[in-house]
Amino acid sequence: FSELRERMMATILEEKVTTPMQKKVEELKKRRAKVMLGGGGDKLEKQRKAGKLTARERIEALVDPDSFEENGLFAEHRSTMFGMEGKDMPADGVVTGAASVAGRLIHLASQDFTVGGGSAGEVHSIKVAEIMMHSLKTGSPFIFINDSGGARVQEGIDSLSGYGKVFYANVMLSGSVPQISLICGPCAGGAAYSPALTDFIIQTRQAQMFITGPQVIKGVTGEEVTAEQLGGADAHMTKSGVIHFIANDDRHAMQLCHKLLSFLPSNNLEDPPHVEGDRKVDPEHELCELVPTDPKKSYDIRGVITRLVDFGDFFEVQAGYAGNIVVGFARITGRSVGIIANQPKVLAGSLDINASDKSSRFIRFCNAFNIPLVTLVDVPGFLPGTQQEYGGIIRHGAKMLFAYSAATVPKITVILRKCYGGAYLAMCGKDLGADRVFAWPTAEVAVMGAEGAVDIVFRKELHEATDKKAKRAELIEQYREVFSTPYVAAGRRLVDAVIEPSLTRRHVAQALEYLQTKRELRPPKKHGLIPL
Repeated sequence: FSELRERMMATILEEKVTTPMQKKVEELKKRRAKVMLGGGGDKLEKQRKAGKLTARERIEALVDPDSFEENGLFAEHRSTMFGMEGKDMPADGVVTGAASVAGRLIHLASQDFTVGGGSAGEVHSIKVAEIMMHSLKTGSPFIFINDSGGARVQEGIDSLSGYGKVFYANVMLSGSVPQISLICGPCAGGAAYSPALTDFIIQTRQAQMFITGPQVIKGVTGEEVTAEQLGGADAHMTKSGVIHFIANDDRHAMQLCHKLLSFLPSNNLEDPPHVEGDRKVDPEHELCELVPTDPKKSYDIRGVITRLVDFGDFFEVQAGYAGNIVVGFARITGRSVGIIANQPKVLAGSLDINASDKSSRFIRFCNAFNIPLVTLVDVPGFLPGTQQEYGGIIRHGAKMLFAYSAATVPKITVILRKCYGGAYLAMCGKDLGADRVFAWPTAEVAVMGAEGAVDIVFRKELHEATDKKAKRAELIEQYREVFSTPYVAAGRRLVDAVIEPSLTRRHVAQALEYLQTKRELRPPKKHGLIPL
């Protein structure tokens, strides 16, 4: 009996395995397994030996476990020229889909360098553009992991058309959902413009990004330059200002992306995440000693920032570029804020072309995604010099005036020391719509510093004085008492309160609490015209 039962079970199992549906399922599994190998085991191993993760490993490192749902796994190119007919290009060289990060929906694309060098052809780019539109429809952030040699030359104008679709989608998403680009390998030619259209770029030290490579530059200009010098992470952080964060490797890039997302809402219709945070607003007495009362002495503004924000956690953006201004994300009693602060230890904290561009872009991002702005002011003015004038400091500085004036999120300004001239307005003075302006007792709000003002205002008195040095010192002190104290500005209602430095966090936290329901309308129009 038992022998008969075993034979019957074997027959049933054999029939089950060979049913038409089971055959189709087995075929599906084989096809899926083949596609998921990308360019093949050898190429995947070569990628790993180069210190990089594969396209799918990057996704796995970024998203929550088992949350990724792929879109377009079996997509194929349709090119038939230049050896492309019948050429196997699994997933057409890019993995796209949806997943969650810390429980929140995102959409993403990850280029596969093991498949045709990650080259972007027609279908490749259509896949990316389509998943971007899913991001827009669902109001979720879009993450693009770049690792591509550029346009697929064999597809000619079709590959360029594909790029155009991606660029157009970048613009459609702009201001609606956050867009983050991760540069984890080569990003050459037209491919570099998609990251440039996104909100933030994270580049690893193994990656290069440029429009024209070293060979082309040498051929045109004769200049010798390496790929690292031209398009490496350090070059783009310190010189071009194209990128926002440097990652040591792929896994570090994913960690930075995680942290960045934690400060941001999923879309422009949501408020940023409000976490438990640090509810303590006890006096920070170190602030009284951290900032010298002598306006000529420098200090690191980061020391002030870390004492104002929750747990001293400040996520600085573009830390290596335009060091005379510091921008980044933090939380104050659990609320995400964008911080803009002059840096007295670099160019005395003065505003120049690069600082104006850096801060204006950050301000506009925060405003688009409902992130309150906290501005810390210690600025002697705009940087003088022919290089700045010829470079268009007037136009670039005007971007700050525009960005702050256009912003409707809560705007809180704290004047620590110097606050002179047009830079006073550019750092979100009351007349540019600041909702709260606090000043420390050391604040000096004036058209210019007392030393320069005295030479203009009291020129006759100085000329007639017997002891010019003593007279000048007397007049400087007189000018400071009359014009440069925060109480004059407070008397004109340009400063809401003169506060103790140690209580700054308390005042800012309270202002954020009161301003959380702020609503401010603007005249109906297509858009303003920022002086680009």
